[in-house]
Amino acid sequence: MNYISVGDMAQSFQLRQHNTQLKTTLSQLSQEVASGIKQDIGAAVAGDFSSLSGINRSLSMMDSYKVVTTEAALTTDAMQETLGVISSLAEDSGTTLLSATTNSSPTLIDVTAANAAVKFDTLISALNTNVASRYVFSGAATDTAPLADPEDILSALKTEISGAPSVEDAIALIDSWFSAPAGAGGFVDTSYRGDDSLGLSFRIADGETTSINSSASDPRLRDVIKGFAIASLIADGLYEGDQGARSMLSAAAGERILSGNSSLTGLAAEIGSKQGEIADAQTRNQAESTSLKLARTELISADPYESATALEAVSTQLETLYTLTSRLSRLSLADYL
Repeated sequence: MNYISVGDMAQSFQLRQHNTQLKTTLSQLSQEVASGIKQDIGAAVAGDFSSLSGINRSLSMMDSYKVVTTEAALTTDAMQETLGVISSLAEDSGTTLLSATTNSSPTLIDVTAANAAVKFDTLISALNTNVASRYVFSGAATDTAPLADPEDILSALKTEISGAPSVEDAIALIDSWFSAPAGAGGFVDTSYRGDDSLGLSFRIADGETTSINSSASDPRLRDVIKGFAIASLIADGLYEGDQGARSMLSAAAGERILSGNSSLTGLAAEIGSKQGEIADAQTRNQAESTSLKLARTELISADPYESATALEAVSTQLETLYTLTSRLSRLSLADYL
């Protein structure tokens, strides 16, 4: 009988090679058991990566839509909160300004006008709200505050009504200045810094974009701004000493504030509609993302029983190899003889 002998160095090399292979397999199977995902993805998809690539690409898109819908939701939520602040300011000041006119009290008009002037600053600050580095009432120009400072708005308004022969003419000029379209030199040209050409758009789902066209230049908001601006002019001393003129201005301010506030309900409803669209898109995207993840798991998931059984078998082989290596390392000539 012929025997093929294996040298000591060759045998040592074989043992080390088997040890490395078993350790690598053991590590892979341990990860499979822990993650539930096959380590050899190529074998899991039988070499066809097209379906898996498509699923991963779609999941990446879902992640992008999640970011966009979150930003859109933050924007519309901030707009609604701002409208709530404005409505609260308007309800209080509008009624008070009209009440002061009814009572024909110079002191009351002065006090209510001064209070409204303070709220005018609050109003402008609210409309210049910035959420996540985005000015929500600037239309497409989200990097720019939509409105000029209150002092600049009042300065432009004073220039517009300077030389008005009567308080009625002054009020008419104020109305015209605030309602003037772009290019006519009114509020939109001098005090509004946003961009309404495109609106604020968000791609919230595959093939679905929502646009928010509400901005600080909306006529309904301009009415409220106008009323507070008139009250601020009173507080700044316009027609000081002419009680009749100041009473008319107070009435005009209160009426415009309350009228604009009534119209804000429609604006809030429009933004609420956008909130609904965004919420629906978030729900659909989440459902689709969950389905895609399940489909990916079906493709590359490892059978837990199969992986655990293989892991146990490899562990046993590795222990056997260690035992064999230990015995071979203790061989001596005396044992051999």
